[in-house]
Amino acid sequence: MRREDLEDLKESPEEIASTFTGPVFETPQAVLKGARHMAAVEISSEPCFRKHVRSIFMEEALVSTRPTPKGNMVIDPSHEFSGFKWLHGKPLSQFKDAQWLLIQRAEEEKLLEVTIKLPESTLNKLTSESNDCYLSDGVSISARLWNEQRKLILQDAFSNFLLPYMEKQARVFLTAKAKAWLLEEYGKQLWNRASVAPYQHKENDDELDEETAPRVMACCWDPGNPATTFVMLDSLGEVMDVLHASSLIIWSRNNQKQQQQKKIDQERVREFMTEHQPHVVVLGAVNLACRRLKEEIYEIIFKMMEENPRDVGQKMDGIRIVYGDESLPRIYEHSRISSDQLPGQPGIVKRAVALGRFLQNPLAMIATLCGPGKEILSWKLCSLAYLLTPDEKYEMVEQVMVDVTNQVGIDINLAAAHDWLFAPLQFVSGLGPSKAVHLQRALIRIGVVTCRKKLIEHGLGTMSVFRSAVGFLRVRCCGMASASSNMDLLDDTRIHPESYNLAKILAKDVYKCFENDEIDDVVLEMAIGYVRNHPKYLEDLKIFEYAKDYEIKHGKSKRETLFDIKMELLHGFRDWRSPYEEPSEDEEFHMITGENGDTLAEGKIVQATVRSVQSERVFCVLDSGLDGILFKDGFSDERDEIDLTTKLQVGEILICKIKQIEKNRHRVVLTCKEIQSRSSKDQNSCSVDPYYCEDQSSLSQEQEKAQKELAKKHVKPRMIVHPCFQNITFDKAMEYLSDKAVGESTFHPSSRGSSYLSLTIKIYDGVYAHKEITEGGKDQKDAMSLLHLGKTLKIGDENFEDLDEVMDRYVDPLVTHLKAMLNYRKFRRGKKAEVDDLLRAEKLDYPMRIVYCFGICHEHPGAFILSYIRNTNPHHEYIGLYPKGFKFRKHTFDNIDRLVAYFQKHINDPWPEKAPSIQSVAAMVPMRSPAVGAPTGGGWESNTGGWSGQFNSSRDKTCTPSSRGKGNGRGSGSQGCGSNGHGPGRGCGHGHGSYNAKDQKEFGCGAGSERGSVLNVEDKSWDSDGWGNLPGFKVQNPPCRAASSGGWGSWGRSKASDNNEGGGGGTDGWGNDKASGGNGSGSGEAGSSGPCTWGNGGANWGGVSNSNSNSRGDGTGGGIGKGGWVGSGSGSGSGGRENKSNADGDVAWDAACSKGNAASEVANTGWGSSKSNTTLSGGGNGWSGGGSGGW
Repeated sequence: MRREDLEDLKESPEEIASTFTGPVFETPQAVLKGARHMAAVEISSEPCFRKHVRSIFMEEALVSTRPTPKGNMVIDPSHEFSGFKWLHGKPLSQFKDAQWLLIQRAEEEKLLEVTIKLPESTLNKLTSESNDCYLSDGVSISARLWNEQRKLILQDAFSNFLLPYMEKQARVFLTAKAKAWLLEEYGKQLWNRASVAPYQHKENDDELDEETAPRVMACCWDPGNPATTFVMLDSLGEVMDVLHASSLIIWSRNNQKQQQQKKIDQERVREFMTEHQPHVVVLGAVNLACRRLKEEIYEIIFKMMEENPRDVGQKMDGIRIVYGDESLPRIYEHSRISSDQLPGQPGIVKRAVALGRFLQNPLAMIATLCGPGKEILSWKLCSLAYLLTPDEKYEMVEQVMVDVTNQVGIDINLAAAHDWLFAPLQFVSGLGPSKAVHLQRALIRIGVVTCRKKLIEHGLGTMSVFRSAVGFLRVRCCGMASASSNMDLLDDTRIHPESYNLAKILAKDVYKCFENDEIDDVVLEMAIGYVRNHPKYLEDLKIFEYAKDYEIKHGKSKRETLFDIKMELLHGFRDWRSPYEEPSEDEEFHMITGENGDTLAEGKIVQATVRSVQSERVFCVLDSGLDGILFKDGFSDERDEIDLTTKLQVGEILICKIKQIEKNRHRVVLTCKEIQSRSSKDQNSCSVDPYYCEDQSSLSQEQEKAQKELAKKHVKPRMIVHPCFQNITFDKAMEYLSDKAVGESTFHPSSRGSSYLSLTIKIYDGVYAHKEITEGGKDQKDAMSLLHLGKTLKIGDENFEDLDEVMDRYVDPLVTHLKAMLNYRKFRRGKKAEVDDLLRAEKLDYPMRIVYCFGICHEHPGAFILSYIRNTNPHHEYIGLYPKGFKFRKHTFDNIDRLVAYFQKHINDPWPEKAPSIQSVAAMVPMRSPAVGAPTGGGWESNTGGWSGQFNSSRDKTCTPSSRGKGNGRGSGSQGCGSNGHGPGRGCGHGHGSYNAKDQKEFGCGAGSERGSVLNVEDKSWDSDGWGNLPGFKVQNPPCRAASSGGWGSWGRSKASDNNEGGGGGTDGWGNDKASGGNGSGSGEAGSSGPCTWGNGGANWGGVSNSNSNSRGDGTGGGIGKGGWVGSGSGSGSGGRENKSNADGDVAWDAACSKGNAASEVANTGWGSSKSNTTLSGGGNGWSGGGSGGW
């Protein structure tokens, strides 16, 4: 680069910039920043400078990779990305294969972080060179300031424009280079399959002739219906006969019926082969059963030779059974073209036909799948083909097929008689799919073509198409043209019609050279046939000397053309394809087992299922069906003599390492030694990149993170055989159940260890509950015993013998109750907020009722939520699900209707004295935080044997206001005072509850509170076998939490002694303390100008105290106006609704609720002198009636 002399301004950059300030650039610094940006853009766009930087970047840039936290967990030594998990400083020029495409894919999956950058030394050198060319040599203060701006410009140009752009170009370059390599590999694999000559019988090895091609009997194994199938094809691939034989392979030797059926099938196959006399048998290799089938067919052939040698024709002498790859025939079986070519045939027949035709003509069979459906793209030709797009793959397919087709040519008369041979026609030069279809229809219509020139009239159309395609179209006496005698011999060669005259001149000169007799013109016309019948004359001709003489005589150089003419006259349309070879041992092993070097290698860890146990060895089977054998000396590192029959059982799953692969016997030798101490490199079958280098400093941090995640997700496979058991994680269990019906379940290993199992049940769409099962009766010193199912299973306090009993006694009843609730008439779908909206809408329609419904608790999977509205606000209580029924307020109900009846009858009952445990099926789960003094024991995960859950909704974050110390509990005005604060509403007083400050055993609301609770943290009476464990109250938004619509009375105060013997006095509505009753009793009367509160005795309210002896609250409600309902708070209240609520069903219950509203209508009329003796609820719950929606 050349630097021009720079002249520095005397003014500083800030001084110059200050003259350009304005609305957009308000300060000199903003002006300079904008100017620097524009200068950086211009520099980075300069072609010469960009070219210079590109050349350096492409030569010096280095690629580095490192795993993300997710990649560090996912990419293990056997992963396809493991070979480049840690690359450090790999030059761009060292990417030779498709590795970059894999790196790109890993980056897209967020498994790797990839950087492409210049080394620091190279970047510093480039920056220094740029500074030398861009900075001035001035030493003044102004020059230094301008140089600082120039440095910032170059820094901006490199960091923000040039280097990011060069990185993008490097990625494009690497992608193009890798795809070019992969496409070449893909095309090479296709070429190796398409350029194979047809199978040749031993009598036809010298010359390939489709008319004498071998007859093929194709066999496909299948266990279904139809089962193993034999298809007989003639020499041109047409179906001659079909035979189904389902009993050639039987595994039981003691079943006489099967043995008899096998003999019948053997005889049928023998007759089939005797009738059709196949030259070769091709057997589809799909699994190890095909080895047995091959032996059975050979046995049938040997019996034919021994017992009936006359039935065996000369063609069957030395008949071979070869394995064939079924990958392409299976694609053909499900393709559209197979239904067109073989209508009405079952799939296995189509597969067998394709298997046989592929042996007879691989090119035509491959071209058959290159039609409009492009089924050929489903053929897995190389392991990395999935990194290519369909268009990229098909472009390579077309290139390969065009080369092979034009190299082989097409016999158009033969194809006209056999439709499937027309498939390669679309790849003939000058044609294509549309022209090929047009030509095919024309050829089928005319039937026979006797001369190439006639093709212009019948399909090739223009001369340009004719000149392009005619040299690859073969016209000879075959098919329907076999009887024709008017054939041009040159039409059976690759010689183009434009060179026919030159070929005739050559033939005549050869004829004259070797025949000295006088010959006439008629004889000369037969020269072509003469030289073809006497190839020795052509072989002796020195073609290059002849070409020189021809050039001298005619003035044209035809050296290459004459050489080609000579070769075609000697061997017209000679097949240059590779001769067919039977599959090698490695190829047979790959076809039969489906394993290759990437999936099966010595040192690789595999999973094997025990099939048979002997004292000295164990026979196993791998997931692929491959047999494995484990000897006693490879079972354990222990030196003591062991008997394998006492250690292993049939059906157990072993984690083994492959010690040896015996491909000839199709089995592997396994070992269980050193499994725990193996290094990660032992099972890394892929070669390590020379630039692979782990960053140990960051690796330890990543591994620590990964181990924490694996601790949550890792599952150790268990040797448990049960239809409902799977070796999967919690996440996989939920994924497995996601598309299953509600109530479906699965057992799987627990992350807590081998002494636990987990049961996951689908409660609802997106809601799954997990139950832990404790296993007992295990030998902790025996590793195999830990992997087996325990002798006893325990869920909570229930014991079970096996998983079947768990299903019968636990899962099935629980699911029955679950479905009963989901199908209940009052069940509503949706989350809690959605259900509340439905209830509000129903309340608007029926304002005189207490509306209610059930729903799924999404926050705590396994629980149901009971929602109801008495007045305006929804209230919620939680219901536990058990195998024995539903648990609600510490009562278990085997029927939902009974639960509803109990709820309707006891809606006003106080809640349980202690917050119930939720170790039931999420029974009674709190939605808000507990008050001080409430139990604070373990949550969902801390409870042994408890349930945990997964759900798809966020947890409700609302909190119930809780009293702390002397808490204030405000009653609802709408349910308490009427407007102006004078109605007989419930709980309009504002009380302060006291508690023992030393041990804090008690907690509750004082007088005037809507409701209070006394909680004892030492009480352990809660249930312990449910779905989870959460502390605190079980009710959210209790009736006392409704919004106030009226005034407040003065705050009353209830004082209870520490020993709970002297209950605090009651209060009136305005704070006038009443004398407390003796021995835990108290009374409260309504004041003359305030609402009546319930009586207050014992610990804050009647019947509720820590010492329940002699605690009774007498609340005498003030009289109300006409129609008012008042309850006296005696501990023995009848709980009736004036005995009018005993009618069954919701209708009667809802109707009874209307009286509360009637009472509220007269709430403001003042206090009457009459008192109602109606008792509204029992057990020390002396309530004043009234309020909207009240009782």
